[in-house]
Amino acid sequence: YRRASRVSPLPQGDVRVLDLHPIQRHTPPSLIPLIPSSVPAGFPSPADDYFHGSIDLNEHLIHRRESTFILRVSGWSMLRAGIHDGDELIVDRSLEPQNGHVVIAVVDNELTCKRLIKSGPAIRLVSENPDYPEILVDQAQEITIWGVVTRVLHKV
Repeated sequence: YRRASRVSPLPQGDVRVLDLHPIQRHTPPSLIPLIPSSVPAGFPSPADDYFHGSIDLNEHLIHRRESTFILRVSGWSMLRAGIHDGDELIVDRSLEPQNGHVVIAVVDNELTCKRLIKSGPAIRLVSENPDYPEILVDQAQEITIWGVVTRVLHKV
């Protein structure tokens, strides 16, 4: 998704990338106990009071270490996508961006997080908060899709 020219600056308070951290290739596994059943939102089941095996979060969350990064975001424009101010995003640069994906895009030389919407030749970067405008990319503008967001990490 490359177009020639320049895209207008991002709106004030829009989601922006603050930090960029590559995934270490040789991170030793950190195994965490795994419970084999899902957790009901109602009453707990007494039959599920045991652990079954373990899981390596690196292996579970990251499929291509050499092309995966963790980005920290600032702003609220992706709130309805479950992305909050201060969240960390797992981004895979090897994935081909598809219509509807949440992506990291380069707009006006800044990284931003938006939902990619393609309709024929038109490309839009859509906010998931009605208080923020979408970015319509016309034929004379340049946009680079830097990566595809695969997971959102935030505190509860």
